[in-house]
Amino acid sequence: MPHDVVRTLNARGIDAPFPIQALTIADGLAGRDVSGKARTGSGKTLAFGIPMVARISKASSRRPTALVLVPTRELAKQVCGELTWLGKGRKLRAFSVYGGAAFGPQLTALRRGTEMLVACPGRLLDLIGRGEVDLGGVEIVVVDEADRMADMGFLPDVRRILDLTPDTRQTLLFSATLDGAIDTLVHDYQRDPVRHEIPEDPDDGARVEHHFWKTDRDARVALTADIIRASGPTIVFCRTKHGTDGLAKKLGRMGVRTETIHGNRSQGQRERALDAFARGKVPALLATDVAARGIHVDGVECVIHFDIPADEKDYTHRSGRTARAGATGTVVTLVMADQVKGLRRMQRTLDLPEGVTAPDLHALAAPVATGSTRSDRSDREADAPMNRAARRRARFGDVRDVRDVRDVRDVGDPFVPSGPVRGETRPVGTLKFFDTKRGFGFIDRGTGTDLFVHHSGLDVAGHRLSEGALVEFDIEPGRRGEEARNVRLARV
Repeated sequence: MPHDVVRTLNARGIDAPFPIQALTIADGLAGRDVSGKARTGSGKTLAFGIPMVARISKASSRRPTALVLVPTRELAKQVCGELTWLGKGRKLRAFSVYGGAAFGPQLTALRRGTEMLVACPGRLLDLIGRGEVDLGGVEIVVVDEADRMADMGFLPDVRRILDLTPDTRQTLLFSATLDGAIDTLVHDYQRDPVRHEIPEDPDDGARVEHHFWKTDRDARVALTADIIRASGPTIVFCRTKHGTDGLAKKLGRMGVRTETIHGNRSQGQRERALDAFARGKVPALLATDVAARGIHVDGVECVIHFDIPADEKDYTHRSGRTARAGATGTVVTLVMADQVKGLRRMQRTLDLPEGVTAPDLHALAAPVATGSTRSDRSDREADAPMNRAARRRARFGDVRDVRDVRDVRDVGDPFVPSGPVRGETRPVGTLKFFDTKRGFGFIDRGTGTDLFVHHSGLDVAGHRLSEGALVEFDIEPGRRGEEARNVRLARV
C-alpha cells in the first residue's frame, strides 16, 4: 500500500483492517477484479476505496476515472464522504450524483472534473443522456450493495452503465449475496474475478439480542416511547408513510423527539433528518422499508419493528441497521395477537428465539456478553457519526453530566436519608433495578407493576442509593405514564 495512503489512514486512527478489507485490498491493489461477499457495515467502502485511490489517474472535465454505483442517495453521500478524505492527500476529488437533487450543482462539479464519481444508476443515466458524463476514461468500477440493486430493480440500469465503460476497466463488486442475478452479473462483467467471502461469524447472533414482545394496538406507541428512552439511538420501522408520520406526532406528544424518512419527504428533508439522527440531536429515526435501504449510521443501539416486516429478508435488512461493524445491538418486534402465527414461521426460518413474551424493559439494559462494542474499537471512534456524548444527549437531553448520575447511585455506598416531611405519608417500595449508565430504573411497589424512575427523579442530596434499598417516593404523571419522583431512602 502506498505510504501516503497509509499516513492518511493513520491520521484517521485506522491502523488495522476489518476482515473484508484484509481479504480484498491486496487483490484490488494488484488490479484484479474482485467479488466480495460481506454484509452492510463490514467496512466495504475502504475495501474498494484504498485500491481506487492508489491506482486511478487524474480526471478531466466530465470524464471520471473511477465510478462507484450505489442503490440509494443516502449511501451515495456517505460513500462520497469517505472517499473525499481518503483521496485528499493525493488531490483526488470525489463527488456524488443522485436523484431528487438539483442538476445545477452536479453539472458544475462534473464540468470542473472529478476523479471518483459516486452515483445512483438513474441519475447517472440522465446525466449521460445530457452529455454531461463520459465514462470512456473510467479505470475502476465498483458495484456496491449489488443485492440491494437487484431488490430495487436497478440491475438493468447497472448493465447499461457497465456497457458504456472500457473493457479494460477493473471491476469490484460487493454484495451480501453472490448467487442468482448477482452471480450472473459477475459472470458477464468481471474477468477471472477473485472471490472473497466473509464467513458468518458465530458471534454475530450473540451481538444482537432479539426480543418479540406481545402488545395491543393501543399500547404500542407508549411501549415504543419506553423502548427509545431505555435504549438510546433507535430506528423505528413502520409499514407506511402515513403510519410513520402519525407515529412521529404521537411520540412527540409524549416528549420523544424524532425525525422521519419516507418517500414523500424531499431530498433535503431526508438529508436533514438523517443528519440530525446521526449527530445525536434526536434519539429516534422513523422510517419505511424503502427509505431505510439508504440508512447507514453507526452507533444505532436499537431497532424497533413497530409494524412486523413483510418477510424474512426485510426483517434481516431492518435489523441490520444495528450492530454494525462488530458493535452490539438490540432488536425489538412489537407483536399483536393476530400476528403470532405468521411470526413463528419467520422465527424458525431465521433461527431466532421462538414465541412472544411480555415487554421487559429491564432486558434492554443488560449488555450483550459476546462481541466487541464501539468503545472497544477506538481506531474507528473518530469516524462514528454518533459518539457516546451525543448518544447520551439523545437519550436524556442535557439535564445533568453523566458523572453526576454515576456519583449519585453507585451501588454499595452508604446512604444518609434526608427523611420525609413531618406527617407525610408516601408510598414505599424496593429499588429493584437501576442502570447507572443509562440513567433509569424501576421500583417494585408490591402491586405487580414496577414503577419507572428516571435519574432526575432521585432526591438523594448527593448521597448514593443502592439497588435493593427500601425507598419512598411520590407518584406523578410523566411522559411515559406514572413515574416515581423525589425518591429517597425510607425511614424504617
